Amino acid sequence: MINILIVVSGYLFHNFGLAIITLTIIVRAVTLPLTLKQLKATKAIQELQPKLAELQKKHGKDRQKLAQEQMRLYKESGVSPAGCMLPMLVQLPIWIALFQSIIRVVAVTPEGFLNLARHLYSSWSEVFSLVPLNSKFLWLDLATPDRILLLPILVGAQCGCSRRW
Repeated sequence: MINILIVVSGYLFHNFGLAIITLTIIVRAVTLPLTLKQLKATKAIQELQPKLAELQKKHGKDRQKLAQEQMRLYKESGVSPAGCMLPMLVQLPIWIALFQSIIRVVAVTPEGFLNLARHLYSSWSEVFSLVPLNSKFLWLDLATPDRILLLPILVGAQCGCSRRW
């Protein structure tokens, strides 16, 4: 992912911010089937919640009987309790790799550049010619933390607004 990120940056006017956005969209598109499967499984389990609550009232004291009845309900409705978690577990390493790639590409110190050089493909001469990358995007320097905390505030406000809808 590091090499792809650098090459994409080269094609997008040497703009690292646009490369991050583009690669994120590509990764999101590739993992979309897993995301849809996860959402479908989550919705199916949410629809079973009233029946599960009823089972908990009925068999609240007997944990073994409750577990058996829950598994029977899952089997009858064709829902897998792991259906929500497994697609997420597949996607998680991909997103972590993207995040780690972004951190490694924006090397600030000489040690960071040496570490980055170990991850670059020697067969791609284009990759070496594009390093170091321009870490400026809009008003941000992607190599340093956001000191005014504008992006976290905007993300928090966006999450708060989307929950109301």
